[in-house]
Amino acid sequence: MNIGETSRQSGVSERMIRHYEKIGLIPAPARRGAGYRDYGERDLHRLRFIANARDLGFPIEEIRTLLSLWANTGRASAEVKRLALARADEFQRKAEALTALRDTLIDLAERCQGDERPDCPIIAELAAARSA
Repeated sequence: MNIGETSRQSGVSERMIRHYEKIGLIPAPARRGAGYRDYGERDLHRLRFIANARDLGFPIEEIRTLLSLWANTGRASAEVKRLALARADEFQRKAEALTALRDTLIDLAERCQGDERPDCPIIAELAAARSA
């Protein structure tokens, strides 16, 4: 199938398919007589795998590892589990950092009178010198 059909069936944009090919996440497909890419079912399955991994927040290098593990039927599931738990831990750290930022903004907003006076703890905090 051509790249447009592959894109439609996989849910991966043509641009990203070309990118994944360029960086080696998917092998270069066979070319038709006119030079058009010709993708098969294996390519489609690989693209869906990549898309699902991206949706779960895995970065490209970890997707490479996951693809390698997927292809290795003798793999230990412990390695796959380790990668998934590490990604979940990273999301937890990010969620905690975002919660702290949200709490800081709410605190500043609550201390701001929000009236006609120029005094504003939000502006004061933004203008404060940072400690190194």
